[in-house]
Amino acid sequence: MRDQPVTLATITGAHGVAGEVRLKLFGEGVVALKRYRAFNDSALTVVKLKDDGKGGAIARFAEVPDRTAAEKLRGTALTVRRSEMPPLHEGEYYHADLIGLPAVSTEGEALGECIAVENFGAGDVIEIRKADGKKFMVPMKPQAVPEWTDERIVIEAGWAE
Repeated sequence: MRDQPVTLATITGAHGVAGEVRLKLFGEGVVALKRYRAFNDSALTVVKLKDDGKGGAIARFAEVPDRTAAEKLRGTALTVRRSEMPPLHEGEYYHADLIGLPAVSTEGEALGECIAVENFGAGDVIEIRKADGKKFMVPMKPQAVPEWTDERIVIEAGWAE
């Protein structure tokens, strides 16, 4: 497991005059975000975190005393180290664990590197960039991706473009 920072939310702007900020969430909602008390290598310490009722959140950080300071944080990604995240069950993965992994076919052919994980509503889809720069996408389903480890993603040969 690589222990890189993983982005869980982004500050989209100030909320009110007391230093609160609005958050765009990238995980499983406010409940999942509440397990963390600090972000960005402890540069931001959570004082208050609540659901905004619109799919985002409102946060208050100890280091942000007023609206002016909150406005300066617009666009700031809130990160935690991968090692701080909860362990996974069999068959689960974090998107951050897949990005950057080499992809090979079930026949052993090098296919490229995973550069993104998207979800358009029907489940996760991984994007692979080939050595020539061309890209292709594969659904993250057992029929298309029978195996993945911390070292590589195996793609069924018929799905490789």
